This record gives sequence, structure tokens and C-alpha cells, in this order.
Amino acid sequence: MNNWQALIGQFVMSVVTCFIIEVCSRHGMMAAFQFVHSSTKAFLYNCVLIYVTSLPIFLFRKRRFLRVLIFGFWIALGVTNGIILSNRVTPFTGPDFKNFTEGKAVMGKYMSHFKIFCIYAIVIIGIILAIIYLFRSPKFRGKMHYPIVIVGLVAAVGGFYGLTKLCVNARILSTYFGNIAFAYQDYGFPYCFTVTVLDTGIREPNNYSPSLVNSITSEDDKAGTTTTDTDDLPNIIVVQLESFFDPQRVNYLQCSEDPIPNWHELENSCTHGYYTVPTIGAGTANTEFETLTGMSLRFFGAGEYPFKSILSQEPCESSAFDLKTLGYSASALHDNEANFYSRKKVYKNLGFDTFTSKEYMQNQTDVNHNGWMKDRNLIKPINDAMDATPGKDYIFTVSVQPHGAYPNEEVLDDPEITVSGNMTDAQRCAWEYYVNEIHEEDEFIKNLIDSINQRDEKSIILFYGDHLPTMNLQDKDMAGGNLYQTNYLIWNNFGLKIPNQNITSYRAIATIMNALDIHTGTMFRFQQAHTGEEENFFNEMQTLQYDLLYGKQYAYNGNDPYQPNPKYRLGVKNIVMTGIIPVRDGYLIKGRNFTQSCKAVVDGEVQEDTEFIDINTLKVSGDLPSKGTNIAVGVQSASKTHRMLSYAWNSYTIMTDESTFSSPSASPSPKPAS
Repeated sequence: MNNWQALIGQFVMSVVTCFIIEVCSRHGMMAAFQFVHSSTKAFLYNCVLIYVTSLPIFLFRKRRFLRVLIFGFWIALGVTNGIILSNRVTPFTGPDFKNFTEGKAVMGKYMSHFKIFCIYAIVIIGIILAIIYLFRSPKFRGKMHYPIVIVGLVAAVGGFYGLTKLCVNARILSTYFGNIAFAYQDYGFPYCFTVTVLDTGIREPNNYSPSLVNSITSEDDKAGTTTTDTDDLPNIIVVQLESFFDPQRVNYLQCSEDPIPNWHELENSCTHGYYTVPTIGAGTANTEFETLTGMSLRFFGAGEYPFKSILSQEPCESSAFDLKTLGYSASALHDNEANFYSRKKVYKNLGFDTFTSKEYMQNQTDVNHNGWMKDRNLIKPINDAMDATPGKDYIFTVSVQPHGAYPNEEVLDDPEITVSGNMTDAQRCAWEYYVNEIHEEDEFIKNLIDSINQRDEKSIILFYGDHLPTMNLQDKDMAGGNLYQTNYLIWNNFGLKIPNQNITSYRAIATIMNALDIHTGTMFRFQQAHTGEEENFFNEMQTLQYDLLYGKQYAYNGNDPYQPNPKYRLGVKNIVMTGIIPVRDGYLIKGRNFTQSCKAVVDGEVQEDTEFIDINTLKVSGDLPSKGTNIAVGVQSASKTHRMLSYAWNSYTIMTDESTFSSPSASPSPKPAS
């Protein structure tokens, strides 16, 4: 085959590959044919995109192998997207590579062990076959025309760049994905996936300069200044509820009783409405980001997770930083593992003083059918965080219990609430499981409010859902609101009145601050000074976000005042060892504030058989270590890495081979894990 024939053949292969990708992504051949028919130009553009990525093959002699590798890689991406779309609404994106750890952690919640095994087996077999074919595939024996190929590649890339511009200007494609799931349907997988890989961060605004930023921040005077007595400010508690919304909004769903009666009763006396979030069915951390920072995801790359990109690297002004300037202590809590969405690092960069994750909580085995910790276990850690500080508190809590996947078969022996409606039996089982989970969430909300009320402290709580559940809902299924709107409620115990309104996640904290006469923070003052309806609102918001996160920080006069707390710690209670007692079949480690994630560490080696007896006792099997051995207690991550998150404030060194007494090797001091 000569080079011209090969070029034509590769284009045909690109068309076939693109069609296979769309079949996988759209879960059907007819849907793929419909895309080709209705969006022919977009489909052909995607074919050209795949074709251009295959052209470097002509620089090498192992052309057949490289064709299999490149076209096989594209098809593998399409298959991956199809699998992902079977379990969530958001398609496969570039940032998902950064979320690989999180994906592995939840894979078992969405797929059977057999399916996971098959996926790994196929990947391993594919790699082995590729290696074998690498050595056995034939080489191109003709003359290599490197100058011509290189010139051709440059021309192809340049022409493709021009084609892309032409398609965007003709609105065949778009560079802004208001709804990423719809964008993949409209523009095709290859283009959209490529955009999510290449387009990250926030683009520099036109005419970016100190004068432009100053002209925006000068408008913030409309927000006013904080005049209230800061000593009289209330505790501010924010509770992000996993997959929470009012199921009565689904027009085909009927429940045997109200799943969230406490919520509906609270709506009679509390501020409530729709809470507009940036995601559907997934993306908890992005709703979290908007709420905490007052920033919007719309200016970032499509599908990007700031928690996994900029915020895992750099500090960022947030509600935690801003409220601390008014004397607040800032604590974050989440009843899932500490490293999920990089929260362990991100909360530090957002200005929190402490982060209490699942590993630092009691009752870790109190889980639902899916293995998610029940949210009733958050109430005590929230109160512990408030007890740990002498003044007012800012508490940010992320729940997990109603997280998917939702079983498509009956798993509840005697469900308190049953559901019916125009749906398949699998959908009925999923909805029945979900409504019973949020029924328990509703009880958690009531009990948390009762607990905070008993403290006899001024407090205000914002409850909101992070996104709709992964139920393949469509706009036509909604009797109220849209797919980007969950529900929220603001409760307080000191008579503060805030009008009912629909709010966006990036304006929520600013709304509460405004009601409390708190006017601080770059983004929150910006939100307070604007209604969100102004013509230049989003342009100005993008400029501010770029300046604070990626620019020269003109808003801070070039000197970022926000740095992480060097005393940031995991958990609010000190884990302390008080002694070691030999017993017949091992030895006991006595102490305070142990959790089920605590493990004995003997001369640096983790004792995986450490048994949690109670909050004051751990048991290790085997003989007591010999004289001079150092014994410590560490908190082990619940992730698959099983790394140590932190260590007890002290450790013990065995002083004698026979004595039951051992003494601290050092005075107590915080020991974070490296």
C-alpha cells in the first residue's frame, strides 16, 4: 500500500472509529445514526479530529501497530464513556483522569465485582496483545520521506486549527458547555473530550489590568461595611446534603408517605427555595467549591474540578478565610474518607483550621446497604468541633449517606416508604431505596437542629442538596424547578428573617452574610454588590476569579494575604496514648479518642491486625515487642492506599523486656503524617 492509499484508508478508519465511539456513547446504533444525520458537519469534524491524531503514524515504520494503537485508544475512550454514562449523567472527561483514585473508590458501589474483574481482565489482555503485536507487526519497507511528512503534518494541524475556528464561528461547535452532557450529545465525544483535556483553568480576560480589576472591586462599596458587633455574631453551620432534593418534584413518582416531613414542616418557618448548582447527578466537589468560595464553575474548563487542580496546589480566598477575620474558628467535616476529592489538602488551602473526616469519627461501621456511613453520625463531631473552640464557629459539613448507586433490585426487607408510578421495576427499586435514605437524612436534619438548639448559642444553619440523584431524570420529569436545582433551607434560632428566594450556590454564603450584616471577602462583597442580573456581571466575575486564582492578584495589590493555617490538623480531639498492658494473647494500648481507623505502629511498621476495642483501648495480637521498641498509634486512611493520615500526640518506648510499664518517648506534640 502506497502512502496515498494509506492516507485514504486511515480516513475511512477514522470515520468507522468515530461511528463506533458514538454507538458506545449513545448506547445504540440508531442513536448514532441519528447524530450522523442531524449533525453531519459535527460528525465529520470529529472524524477529521481522529484522522489528524493518526497522521504522525507516517513518521514511523511500525505503521500497522500504531494504527491499531491509536484507533484502539479512541475506541477504548468511547467504550469508557459508554460505561460511565450507564452509571452517571456526566460523560467521561479529561479531569476524570485526575479523579482516578476517587473513581476506583466508588466503582464497587456502581458495578458488581464480576464486571470490575472483567474490565481489568480486558485491559490487561489488551495490553498484552498490544505488546505482542508490537514485536510481530510488519514494518513499512518503502522509502521514508520525512521532510514531506513533517511539512504535511504541520499543514494538517494548521488546517485543522482553521477548521475548528470556522466550525465554532459557524456554531457547528461551541467552546462553552452550559450543560456538558448535552454538549457531548450535540457535538460528539471526540471533540468534547479533547476540549476537556486541553481547556483547563480560567482564560485571561480581555484588557486584564490593575485598572480593570480596581474598577470592579470599587463597585463593592455598594455592599456596605460590617457594622454589627462581631462578638454577637452567630455560629454559622453549612450542611451539604448528598443527592438531596424534594422527590415530590418528580411528576411520575408517588410515595406511600412524605419522605421528608421535617423538611416540609421547617419550610413553614424557614427561608427556602431552589438551590442552583453546577452539576447533575455527580460532581459534589464542584457545588462545594461554588458554595465555599462564591466563585462560579462556568469560567473553568469543561468538566474541570478545581479541587483536583488549582485548589490542591494553591490557597484560595474562601468563606473560611473571610469569616476568620471576624473571629470565627473554621472546621470542615465529612463522613467519607479524608483524601476523597483531595479534601485533606484542599480544606487546608481554603483556610480551615481542622478537618474531621470519617477516619476521625466513631461508629464507622454504621453504614447503609451501599456502605456509605450514615449521616446521623455527623451530629456528635459537629458538636465536638464547636466544643473545641472558645468562640463562634464556622462549620462546613458534607454528608454522604444518600450517595448512589441506587440498587435496581429490592434490598430493603421492610421499607418504611414504598413508591409507585409510571416506571420500570428496576427504577421503582432504585427510587424506593433513595427515598428511604433521604427519609433518614430528613431525621438527621431534625436531630441536628435539636442538638444545636440545646447549646443555647445563636446559630444559623444552611442545608442544601449538592445535586439531583443519579436517576436519569429529564426536564420533562420535573414538576418544579430544573435538573440543576436542588432544594435548600436556612434555619436559625434568633429570629433572623431572610425572604424566600431561589439562589445559586455561589451566592448562598453572600446572602447569609448580608442578612447578618457581614460584608467581607472579595467574592462575597462582589456578590452582595450585584443582583446577578447586570449585563456585565459574568464578565466582571470572570475577571475577579482569574485575578485571584491565576492572575497577578491586583485585588490584593499583588500580595495574597491568604495562607493556610500552619496548625491545620485532622480531627479536633487529640489522640493520646496512656499506656501499654500485656495480655495473654497480645497487648492492649490504652489511651483517649481512638477510632476504628487507629492502628498500632511498631518501629514504623503498621500492625494491620490492630483491633479497636473502644474509644480508650486498642488490642494488638502477638508478643509484646522487645526492649527499645517504639510503639505509636496512627490513623489509617479509609482509602485503598491505607496510608497514615496522622499519629497520636505521643508514642511509647518499651523500657524493659519483663515490665508491664512503659513510658512516653517524648512530650505530647501534634504529629501529622507526611
